[in-house]
Amino acid sequence: MSSRILIVTAVEAERKAIEDGLKVPEHYHVIAGGAGPASAAAATAAALASNSYKLVINAGIGGGFPGRAELGDIVISTEIIQADLGSETAEGFRSVDELGFGTSRVTANPEAIQSILSALQTSTDTPVHCGPIITVSTTTGTAQTAEELLRRIPEAYAESMEGYGVAAAASYMNVPVLEIRAISNTVGPRNRDAWRIPEALQALTTASQKLSEVL
Repeated sequence: MSSRILIVTAVEAERKAIEDGLKVPEHYHVIAGGAGPASAAAATAAALASNSYKLVINAGIGGGFPGRAELGDIVISTEIIQADLGSETAEGFRSVDELGFGTSRVTANPEAIQSILSALQTSTDTPVHCGPIITVSTTTGTAQTAEELLRRIPEAYAESMEGYGVAAAASYMNVPVLEIRAISNTVGPRNRDAWRIPEALQALTTASQKLSEVL
């Protein structure tokens, strides 16, 4: 069995932030697969078809739901959920799970979660949370949309655009998966002036340093 880990980001800035933190880079293959679930799924599937990995991690920056994950925090997924995969009906949104067309949820690998959580909690001042991370094809830019997402998935901690795509590809290939997000902005009204991308990228580097000590 391979000992290598595949880490999939969306963009080069995230890939570099992760590689800057890895202490044994030869144990990892870090790629920037593009923005959105489709690009992420395609890049992940291509990598898994070419090589063998013991774990897939989708990592990057993302939005945090207020009161759950604040700017600069780290969120480790317990579930990876495509929040907008389903149908609009007169009674409201219905997920593919409710419609019987498949599933919009992938459970993250519990052993990897516990290892990373323990390492981060004992060796860094950065707040770390565990909970569901939702995937959307369009990032949230209004309070109304944020409220709707929490009605669909009340337990959500963070939002990204790639997690479910990566998770779907990994699940199809029977490889364990999880998602890690450093929070750069709040899920809600779009306000670029309030974003903290450099700080979130630094938190991602810190998480990668600890990740490479335990995985």
